[in-house]
Amino acid sequence: MVLYLTSAMARTAVTFALVASVGATTGNARAAEVGPPGPRECVLPHGDLTITDLPSGSDALGCEAVGRVVTHDGAGVTVPEPGTAVSVHAIRADGSGHGFTLQVAADGAITYQLASDAVDMETTGSDQPDSIGNPALEGADLTHEGDSVGADAPDMPASGESEVADVDIAAAPGACSDQTYKTLDLKEYGTYNWYVGDGGMPGGLSRSQASTAFRDAVGNIVGSYNNCGLSDTVSAKAEFKGYTDYEADVDSSGNCRSRDGLSTWDAGNLGATEIAVACTWSHVYEGKKNDLREADVRYNTSDYNFTDYPTSSCYRKHDVRGIGTHEAGHVFGLDDLYGNDDNLTMYGTPSYCKTGARTLGLGDVRGLRSIY
Repeated sequence: MVLYLTSAMARTAVTFALVASVGATTGNARAAEVGPPGPRECVLPHGDLTITDLPSGSDALGCEAVGRVVTHDGAGVTVPEPGTAVSVHAIRADGSGHGFTLQVAADGAITYQLASDAVDMETTGSDQPDSIGNPALEGADLTHEGDSVGADAPDMPASGESEVADVDIAAAPGACSDQTYKTLDLKEYGTYNWYVGDGGMPGGLSRSQASTAFRDAVGNIVGSYNNCGLSDTVSAKAEFKGYTDYEADVDSSGNCRSRDGLSTWDAGNLGATEIAVACTWSHVYEGKKNDLREADVRYNTSDYNFTDYPTSSCYRKHDVRGIGTHEAGHVFGLDDLYGNDDNLTMYGTPSYCKTGARTLGLGDVRGLRSIY
């Protein structure tokens, strides 16, 4: 919890007592005048913070909170520099909501956007240059992972087996009739330039194979790929820039750490309940959607198995491209959906061995069109 200590409090109390005493003695009924308090000092507890420890309205600079981890509902972000917002979105096996945004205004004031909060809908901002200085291969709070860390076992479908068909779940509205969508306070006003990191990849894919799967996933979003007959009017843009030794700025607990200036997709160790995590950092706009600066995505290959080719014999494996399309939705400003929206890409509970999330539904496309 944030504690504010005022060095003048004791002096003020003594002054008030003396003035009151003199007033009582002389019969003066005039109220005592007390001066403004002195400077306030913000004291934070050690270790990771909660949104109760660092509530909205706190001063990130005065509290020396920049670089500290703040957690909420099992998710965590690192307090960024002023003028920046950071969001975490984790897709979990149990389907529970798991994400929030911490925003630091130019003057250091902290605000939060939680799952039930309204977001800015105006989209008339512009692409802002990234001002990060001296990025490192890995953030100071991360370690470089070797190729064997969290490596997923190679996926070996039986020879001749066909990939499962994209079929709607019968218990929910069809993908082409469900209009539901939810957006974040986020937009890529320019081009999302991104890279594939090193280390083990989901489904035991090679780096080249993973880049193909990831590019397909990002392309599904920017191209608003669907089988509902909806034309692509979405103006979002992305460009795969190649391979990097940088890491996705996500730690082994699934927290978004300090950014390194490069948008990286990779795989590794996350918290045991997180299938994948997307972290986004954006330039803060007042009254309009924030401008994306960096977005990292990491698959959890330590605790979950993936496949790039789900077949009828697939067992308890998540589709690389389906998960990637969902996470790319977050990168471009779409939020998770819950309830009876199972057939939409942004539904927050992924199914095993299904390919449906690769193809956008009506609600997914409407959400993108509302932003782009």
